[in-house]
Amino acid sequence: MNIRGFTVCAAGWALAALYVVAQAAWGLPPTGGKRAFQQSASTKGGAAPNSNPQAWFGKGQAALQSGDLDTAEAAFRKVIEIDPLSGAAYSNLGVIAMRRKEWDRAITFFREAEKLEPTMIGVRLNIGLVEYRRGNYGRAIVPLASVLREQPDSEQARYLLGLCQVLSKHYSEAVTVMDPLWAKKSNDVVYLYLMDIAAVESGQKDLDERVLKQLATAGEEKAEFHLIMGKAYLNRDEPALAIGELDRAAVLNPKLPFLHFNLGLAYRRTGDYQRAEAEFRRDIEVEPDLPDNYQQLGVIYARSGNASEAEKFFREALKQDSKMARAYAELAKLYQEQGKLEPALKMIDKTMQLAPDYEGGHYLRGRILVRLGREKEARAEFAAAQKALDDMTPKRRKAMGEEQEAVPNPELTRQPNQ
Repeated sequence: MNIRGFTVCAAGWALAALYVVAQAAWGLPPTGGKRAFQQSASTKGGAAPNSNPQAWFGKGQAALQSGDLDTAEAAFRKVIEIDPLSGAAYSNLGVIAMRRKEWDRAITFFREAEKLEPTMIGVRLNIGLVEYRRGNYGRAIVPLASVLREQPDSEQARYLLGLCQVLSKHYSEAVTVMDPLWAKKSNDVVYLYLMDIAAVESGQKDLDERVLKQLATAGEEKAEFHLIMGKAYLNRDEPALAIGELDRAAVLNPKLPFLHFNLGLAYRRTGDYQRAEAEFRRDIEVEPDLPDNYQQLGVIYARSGNASEAEKFFREALKQDSKMARAYAELAKLYQEQGKLEPALKMIDKTMQLAPDYEGGHYLRGRILVRLGREKEARAEFAAAQKALDDMTPKRRKAMGEEQEAVPNPELTRQPNQ
């Protein structure tokens, strides 16, 4: 059985390596770097405290360690005011932004720190983590790979790099990066799952069999194991078998994150929209900020002909995640069906901006352009759609012909709770 395209992420269990990465990134602020505590000639020898960057840096560190982010930010900004070349101060401002989950601000601070202190490994590790959290998995690879080159024993960097390579579809590279972790992590269900995705998608059948054999041994009667098996059946388009595995997971742990989401997917695949809706709503009770639940509810209402409710749920999904390409694409389909062609074009353009390789995106955009009378542009989109279809695997091509969407996997891209 091939297990791919899914995983689970639960407090105390999933993506354990990312917890370590997060602790490294969000714990003690990086204090290395040439300019962390340097004083200029004008501040040496009895300088007033208000003009002493070392004193302000120490105050910022203490505040950051105690969780007083406002005081810490003010102190590090004072350091930069006195010493604009303090890369460590910029780095700590990035750490503060991470703790606030202000990812765009965080990357700005870390990039500035990297320019000033290019040898600070912690900065590059944090850049990788922030790019991962922003959904820029390809951009995370370069800084994480540089950390691993300098610290080949860093399990945190290795695991996160492998995860980002899987998410950005660099499967062969992911196998190479994650294989050295086998000795320590071969009993970790999530690690095995990631290895199997990489093995299957890179055509390494022997590794696939080895991983699946170890997965069965490591999983035993864990709820997470049955969740993974349920997603395996979903990917094989066997929703009835998926429901059986997911029900077994529910017996072992009815509050397992993503369990009810995946049950909703399975029931939707069987055409039981009523039970699917109930499961998605149940998952919202566990994870109210998971945009995928709202997106799936929108799909159910759209397929049922309730356009107003569908739009409401797609908009709610975008409220939770303004970069959710699938929700924009569903709105584009909805508006196209309603004859709202300009809004439909706007939505598909946003989809393609966020996800240039979005499956079916070129074809949908071409159809909208045809109805707008922009036939030359439409032909270009249809040509791009045909090229994408030609490059697609036979399995995915068959699924596209059956209008069967790929199984969504929010578990891979959700940051563990801190």
